[in-house]
Amino acid sequence: MASFVRLTLTEARLFLREPMSVVLGVVFPAGLLLMLGAILILRTPAEQFDGQRFVDLFAPSALVLGIGVVALQHIPNVIAGYREQGILRRLSTTPVHPGKLLLAQLLVALAAVVVSAGLLISAAWLVLDVPPPQHLLGFTVAWLVGFGAVLAIGTLIAAVAPSQRTATGVSTLVYLVAMFAGGVFLPRFLMPKPLAQLGEITPPGVQALLDAWGGRAPALLPLGIMAVIAVAAAAMAAKLFRWE
Repeated sequence: MASFVRLTLTEARLFLREPMSVVLGVVFPAGLLLMLGAILILRTPAEQFDGQRFVDLFAPSALVLGIGVVALQHIPNVIAGYREQGILRRLSTTPVHPGKLLLAQLLVALAAVVVSAGLLISAAWLVLDVPPPQHLLGFTVAWLVGFGAVLAIGTLIAAVAPSQRTATGVSTLVYLVAMFAGGVFLPRFLMPKPLAQLGEITPPGVQALLDAWGGRAPALLPLGIMAVIAVAAAAMAAKLFRWE
């Protein structure tokens, strides 16, 4: 147990030494929302948003931005890099099984997105007067299911990518698709209805977060579909994962 704790702390320190992951995955979501909130019209209730403000509706989209960076870009890049550099193979000859390194990476990723979510929710509440999530249980479940799904997809990319360069390219493409469908690049309430409906079941599930943030219980069907995606991707990653 002590060796695993030391390993996790080491991976956490390595994560903190990666400016792009820390800035884009942890700090930028809150920063983006605050920058948008500095524009008066975006924090003014508008008729086209049913009397709500743009910043109120965009907060969940900003939240998934950090989730995507950590789960869909950082994880595949790091794990594929460890494999390509022979680190996983060398660990397999020591008491520290490479599986522990993978678990440590997942725990660091979880901690990073928890901090990111905390920063965003706090900044939105204290600076922009965006109320915290009103349906706390629904929000927590939606957040965990959505994060689990994209984390499983990121791990699957790392499992099958033959090199770090390939993992980076594939994960960037998947990230862009997920963020577009999720409503980060174009807010969901401005999307054509068919695309918005597709986004409801696209991890990490912005609509479920938006519903829970506003006080409504998230729909069970999209959560169920994302849970199936998480389980399927994780199972495939476990079956296809190569340590060298």
